[in-house]
Amino acid sequence: MPKNVQVQIGDEVVASKGSQRFGAVRVVHPHELIIDIEGFGDVRLPATAVLAVHDGKVVVDVRKLPDQIQTAIRHAHDLETQ
Repeated sequence: MPKNVQVQIGDEVVASKGSQRFGAVRVVHPHELIIDIEGFGDVRLPATAVLAVHDGKVVVDVRKLPDQIQTAIRHAHDLETQ
């Protein structure tokens, strides 16, 4: 994670600035976050995948995440369209 930033429980998790939220922060650890991905559940997000933190949003480099988590992110809003 970028140094000297404050991630808060409940912060939104997004793939890029201005993109739709796919999850929220549940637990903050020094080297990882536990996030809830909508429609999937809790996963560990390594600090190395965090690009920025600002305005209550955590911006993530999805490409640095395992395939299973990338798939969950792509499908986070599937239930909303059914």
